[in-house]
Amino acid sequence: MTRMWKIVLGAGAVALAATAASAAYAQATPSNDQATPNSFNWEIKDGKRVPKGNRVTNADGSWREEIRQGKCVTIKEKSAAGEYKETRKCDE
Repeated sequence: MTRMWKIVLGAGAVALAATAASAAYAQATPSNDQATPNSFNWEIKDGKRVPKGNRVTNADGSWREEIRQGKCVTIKEKSAAGEYKETRKCDE
């Protein structure tokens, strides 16, 4: 009878280790942000398609990004001092 219990406990330990390993693997692989090829004009964030912008970063840390959505262009700018500005222009 004790041999049977050892087998049952051993099988349970193996199953528990496999479950823990699969959970650790699932946490290690990021699923929120997926890399898209550079030729695409969108990227995946939180499982949704988001337009990819053309960002230009300067040496002083400031940057400017343009995102086109149909006839509209959103321009995001951040200065080296940390001032953020966002404008949107739409062609009729």
